[in-house]
Amino acid sequence: MNKPLVVIFATIGLDAVGIGLIFPILPQLFADVTHSQNIALYIGIMTALYGLMQFVFAPVLGALSDTLGRRPVLLMSLAGTAINYVIMAFAPQLWMLFVGRAIAGLTSANAAVAAAYITDISAEDKRARRFGLFNAMFGIGFIIGPVLGGLLGDYGVRLPFIAAAVLNAGNLLLALFILPESRTPTRQKINLAALNPLRPMRWVLSMKGLLPVIFVFFIFSASGEVYGTCWALWGFDAFQWNGLWIGLSLGAFGICQTLVQIFLPGPATRLLGERGAVFAGISCACFALVIMAFATHGWVVFAIMPVFAMGSIGTPALQSLGTRQVDAASQGQFQGVLASAVSLASVIGPLAFSTFYFLVQKDWPGAIWLSVVVIYTIAIPLVFLGTRTARPGPAQV
Repeated sequence: MNKPLVVIFATIGLDAVGIGLIFPILPQLFADVTHSQNIALYIGIMTALYGLMQFVFAPVLGALSDTLGRRPVLLMSLAGTAINYVIMAFAPQLWMLFVGRAIAGLTSANAAVAAAYITDISAEDKRARRFGLFNAMFGIGFIIGPVLGGLLGDYGVRLPFIAAAVLNAGNLLLALFILPESRTPTRQKINLAALNPLRPMRWVLSMKGLLPVIFVFFIFSASGEVYGTCWALWGFDAFQWNGLWIGLSLGAFGICQTLVQIFLPGPATRLLGERGAVFAGISCACFALVIMAFATHGWVVFAIMPVFAMGSIGTPALQSLGTRQVDAASQGQFQGVLASAVSLASVIGPLAFSTFYFLVQKDWPGAIWLSVVVIYTIAIPLVFLGTRTARPGPAQV
C-alpha cells in the first residue's frame, strides 16, 4: 500500500476513534463541569451540535478541496481536530466543551475530502477495494474509540482527549511530510448555492414515491443516534457500569455490527427478498431493545448483542429498494439525499432522545429503548408504501 493511502486511512480511522472516544466519559465529564447529575440534555445538545456542523460543512470542505486542493483542506482539518481535543482536555467551563465539539464536527466532515483523494489516486478497477478498506478503517476506529475512551477515562476523565490530541498531531505531521497533492486545484470561484445542504431536499419533494423511503431511512438513522446519546447514561444508571465496561459494550456492539454488515445483508436479501430483509432487521432490533429495556443484569446486554446487531441487515436492502424507484441519471442525487437525511437525523435524534431520557431517567432508564421500538413500528407501514413499484422521475437539470 502506498504512503498517501496509509495517511488517508489513518485519518479516517482516527476520525472514528474520536467519535467513539468520548461516549464512555461524557456523563462523568459533564457531571464534573456542571456539578449536576441531570446531564442527559447536555449530552443530547453536544451530539446534535456535532452532527449539525457535519451537515453544514461537509459540502463546504468538499468544494474547497476542489478549488484549493485536497492536501491543504486535509491538513487544516487534521490541525483543527488536534486543537479540538486540546480544548476538550483542559476546558474548565461548559461553553468551552461545546466550542471544542463544534470544531470536531466541522473538521470530521473531511470524510468527503478523503474519499475524493482516494478517487483521485486510484484506477477504476481498484476503487471498490480501496473504498471497502475506507469503510473498514472507520469501523475499526469506532470499535477502538469507545474501548480506549473507557479504559483511559477510568484513570482520568480528560486523559482520552489528551491521547486523541497526540494521535491526531502525529497524523498531522505524517500528512505534512508524506501526503502529496492528488489533483491540480481549479482555482475557480466556488458556487455558493451548491453549498446549501438543504438543496437536495427540493428534488425529493418533486418525487412523491421516494418520500416514504427517505423518511424510513431518516427514522433508521435517527434511531441509531440514541446509542451515542444515551448508552453511557443507561449503562451507569441501570448497571453502575464504569467507563471501561461502557467502552467494552460499545466495542462489542461495533464488532458484532461490522461482522453482520460484512456477511449477512447479501444472504438475507437472497433468502427473504429486499422487503423481507428490512422487516427482519426491524424485528431483530425490536426484540433486542425490549430485552434491554427490562434487563437488570449487564451480562444480558452482551448476550443479546448479536441479535441486536442483526437489526442493521435491513439498511442496505432499504437503500437498494430506493434505487429501483430512481432512474440512472438521478442515482447520484438520490445518494446525496440519503446522506443529507443521515446528517439531519444526527441533529434531531440526539435532541429528541436526550429529552426523553431526561424524563424517564430516575424512574425507568430502560424505557428509552421502548421509545425506539415505537419509532420502528411507525416505520413498518412506510416500508410498504416506499417499496411499491413506482416510475422513476426525471433527473433534476
